[in-house]
Amino acid sequence: MHEPQPVLVLGASGYVGQHLTRRLSAAGYPVRAAARHIEPLERLALPGVVCHTLDLQWPEGLPALLAGVDTLYYLVHSMGEGEAFIAHERQAALNVRDALRETPVRQIIYLSSLQTPPGETPSDHLRARQMTADILRDAGVPVTELRAGIIVGAGSAAFEVMRDMVHNLPVLTPPRWVRSRTTPIALENLLHYLLELLHRPAAVHRVFEAAGPEVLSYQQQFERFMAISGQRRPLIPLPLPTSWISVWFLNAITSVPPYIARALIQGLKHDLLADSRALRELIPQRLISFDEAVRATLEKETQLANRDDWGDDPLACARWRADYGYYPKQAGHTVHTRASLGALWDVVNRIGGREGYFFANVLWRIRGALDLLAGHRLPRGRPARPYLQTGDAVDSWRVLVAEPQAQLTLLFGMKAPGLGRLVFTLRDKGSYRTLDVRAWWHPHGMAGLLYWLAMFPAHLFIFRGMAQQIARRAERITSET
Repeated sequence: MHEPQPVLVLGASGYVGQHLTRRLSAAGYPVRAAARHIEPLERLALPGVVCHTLDLQWPEGLPALLAGVDTLYYLVHSMGEGEAFIAHERQAALNVRDALRETPVRQIIYLSSLQTPPGETPSDHLRARQMTADILRDAGVPVTELRAGIIVGAGSAAFEVMRDMVHNLPVLTPPRWVRSRTTPIALENLLHYLLELLHRPAAVHRVFEAAGPEVLSYQQQFERFMAISGQRRPLIPLPLPTSWISVWFLNAITSVPPYIARALIQGLKHDLLADSRALRELIPQRLISFDEAVRATLEKETQLANRDDWGDDPLACARWRADYGYYPKQAGHTVHTRASLGALWDVVNRIGGREGYFFANVLWRIRGALDLLAGHRLPRGRPARPYLQTGDAVDSWRVLVAEPQAQLTLLFGMKAPGLGRLVFTLRDKGSYRTLDVRAWWHPHGMAGLLYWLAMFPAHLFIFRGMAQQIARRAERITSET
């Protein structure tokens, strides 16, 4: 029996990418997992998976990753790049096409989106998906394009937008797109299709459409979600243009990254109905109903989202609630420095106690005073030893992750509607080091979102100041040694 050839997953750190990489690993495939931010997968240490940091805008390492590969999964999207995402999508696809012309593989499996009916104008998101498919087909390698619509699963951006709207708004007033129809598919069904396509290569380009067993309007999906979750809300469609739903409004009502949420919603103006007969004939499976998929998703969301980011701390698990936002808000800053990793780690570990928080300590004290006014007295102090360990108390914070010269993660301990962490990430880039100081916040309903927005003015400068102060102190230490 031949050993399976390596599989390359581009976009491995994304929503579908992480799930697919786990499935490939469990099935015994050697996997090369590549993404710009691959750390979440690296921490999983999946058998047979080798992680690679790769930016497809500057893909110098791509030819080496393609060497000897049987199947390339293309799961890349650039919606998080904001208004420039179409240009990013195009450039990434062109770079992959050029690399494949030099180092071809047997097949490409590309996860795309359902397209609008002929004669209708597609949204930018759908247009970018189709453009990417056309560019990949120009590489001289057979492409299997799998088009899917709404994915029902924990962490699916489309599902989380719906979930956040129900949890965070007292009255749902969606625009006219709520009457558009689609064919939502459970994440489990989609992953099965992606994995099985690996075993069914073709010598020509193919396009398949993936669908669940039902055709549902978005209004029906909202109503079924509310019935299953127990979150009853009046639903009153308004005759407003979809373009009126701005990034700022979405930023207020959902924890899904706003550009991603907007790109998704602007693609809902038309019916997006999949014809999955050809795919079901090729790969038979039991299709999971929308209601069953929602129940399974809500059950999964009772667990701490992305537990790899939180370590194994029982306090974080105990504080997690199923109605917290799945996607965290984030604010932070990255600095480049000539300081050594050792010096940076020394300084970062001084946080708390008399040292404080390196920058704007008066603001931290004011924040603590607000807790005191609410009847929540914050503990003070930290261990006397120079290096923190998992489980240590640092003032009101708790150490979740302490990877020497790599990452220090603290669990937010102040009183607020949600669950948060503060992360210090160190990276050695050869001629310089990077230090990223970043807060992550899973909001609890609208109150949690409003709290995050209230903190926004401080976030504009406080993490920048912390990162710069830590770097300066570490540079002094480095120059003295």
